[in-house]
Amino acid sequence: MITPRRIRGFVLLWCAGGIAGMIITSINDSIDGAITFGLLTAAAVLCLILVTAVAGRDAFAAPGEPDPDHAAHVERQIAALVRDGVDESRVRRLARDAVALGREMGVDRDDRAPER
Repeated sequence: MITPRRIRGFVLLWCAGGIAGMIITSINDSIDGAITFGLLTAAAVLCLILVTAVAGRDAFAAPGEPDPDHAAHVERQIAALVRDGVDESRVRRLARDAVALGREMGVDRDDRAPER
């Protein structure tokens, strides 16, 4: 799956390459080459603007620290299931799979308030 963060990284590399191309072609007195690299870089910047507008700024934010109250709530639920006789390794595997699924779906961190 291509995430907005990966697209942004690719576009930033594209911009860096375009700037380098403009500098090199300008040094070699190739105006057509400099204009071409400038147009490619401008297109990359437009892509960056579009990706940011569609995905939102939060898609590029670094993951924050987990909420300790929410983590304790999840641990209490796991402990309750284990006390009821469910195999702990299976419960923890289920929790890992649920986290992975949430990441794939791009679930917003604010939508994960624990039910108590």
